[in-house]
Amino acid sequence: MRGWRLDLVVTAGFVAFALTEEAVVRMPGAWWPFALAVFTGLVAVRRRVPLIGLVASCVQLFYPDVAVSYRLWQLVAMIIFSFTAGRRFPPPRRLGWVGLALVLATGATYWSVAPADPMGSFFFPLAPWGLGVALAVQQRQSVEAAGARAAIREQRAREAVMEERVRIARELHDMVAHSVTVMVIQAGVVRRRLDAGLPVDGDLLRSIESSGRDAVGELRRTLGLLRGEGAADPPVGLERLDELLAQMREAGLEVELRREGEAVPLAPAADLSAYRIVQEALTNVLKHAGPTVVTVVVRYADDGLHLTIVDRGARANAGGGPIAGAGQGLIGMRERAALFGGQLRAGRRPGGGFEVHATLPVPPRALERV
Repeated sequence: MRGWRLDLVVTAGFVAFALTEEAVVRMPGAWWPFALAVFTGLVAVRRRVPLIGLVASCVQLFYPDVAVSYRLWQLVAMIIFSFTAGRRFPPPRRLGWVGLALVLATGATYWSVAPADPMGSFFFPLAPWGLGVALAVQQRQSVEAAGARAAIREQRAREAVMEERVRIARELHDMVAHSVTVMVIQAGVVRRRLDAGLPVDGDLLRSIESSGRDAVGELRRTLGLLRGEGAADPPVGLERLDELLAQMREAGLEVELRREGEAVPLAPAADLSAYRIVQEALTNVLKHAGPTVVTVVVRYADDGLHLTIVDRGARANAGGGPIAGAGQGLIGMRERAALFGGQLRAGRRPGGGFEVHATLPVPPRALERV
């Protein structure tokens, strides 16, 4: 129960206890109905004015008739006021120190009336006040802890959303950039042949069409996964590396593939990342070096999977030429390698050209547990 309902229950219980005591004990003094009415009102509004109740508990003891025929329900009222004061106004709030001063003053007043019992005089006001303070502190800590947990959950949710956005951006970049780059290179070849009055190879046009269809298919598959739909086709992996290299050859690259070591099945996520690393590295060759000679090495070793993509650099008078502009390719490749605890090195070779070397250090069979 909360609010007025709890106040009503506490007040009713207090009145019932007081009337029962008066009916059973029948102590002298005609003042008690007036005092009970005052204390009943103060108990009812104790959460709003708990300190006034403590003041009333002190003041009443200065009346001789009250001090002589002190009732138990008066002590109960003082305990209620002390507890409420500690609960509502715990230190270090300013009213908290005021409440503590009134509690000590109440104890001192009780002691002046009953000098033979100092422990009881201070215990009955201080104990409920301390309990109220303890509950207030516990509630405040619980609220702060709940707020901290909510902030952590919100932060984790934001981080999860950001990671998902990065993953989506990386996947779309790797997939779309590759297909579009191949299409641009091949379309450039077609344009130059038409400008020169040369016949256009139908296979080249079919390759452009195939690249566009592949891009649309990959885009639909990725968007389907984002919508929570099951993929109609399995994600690409190293088993489709020959198709990728054939597409690159049609775009003008002279690609040599070497496989070393015993091939083992990879986990789908690792297989996709390995494929995307090779795909992005070859796409970057097309972008920045144009048609040239590239060597791709896929090596399975005891310490994991090694991928090496090396090109010889731009060739003089090469058809097509590099495409201007830099993207997020290297960043995406590094993120894919780091996803499995690996690393990626990329840089220019002393003799010309560019080299990309990615390592997925987890043994390939263990990648299935990632």
